[in-house]
Amino acid sequence: RLVESGGGLVQSGGSLRLSCARSGRTYAMGWFRRAPGKQREFVAGISWTGGMTYYTDSAKGRFIISRDKATNTLYLQMNNLKPEDTAVYYCAAGDDIWGRQYDYWGQGTQVTISS
Repeated sequence: RLVESGGGLVQSGGSLRLSCARSGRTYAMGWFRRAPGKQREFVAGISWTGGMTYYTDSAKGRFIISRDKATNTLYLQMNNLKPEDTAVYYCAAGDDIWGRQYDYWGQGTQVTISS
């Protein structure tokens, strides 16, 4: 089970940190997002050890994915947010860090960036 939190409304240039509490076995984890009228997009992934990460171009340099194995929590630190980052953000658990095979999904948390 995956439960996201931390979404909200911030101004352009601001920051947010998303959290995803999970229960169950260990997987690779990732963050996806779906903007209004668009398809779901992969944002970032992290290995089950936390030692490997992957970012898409939209996230590179602004977002940081991390995980706390002790508390089974996944994070996405988002900095320098832009209006185009507005979307529902989902955490997911799966088999890779590149967004290809994910079988377990959270319910999503809304992130809105005002200009």
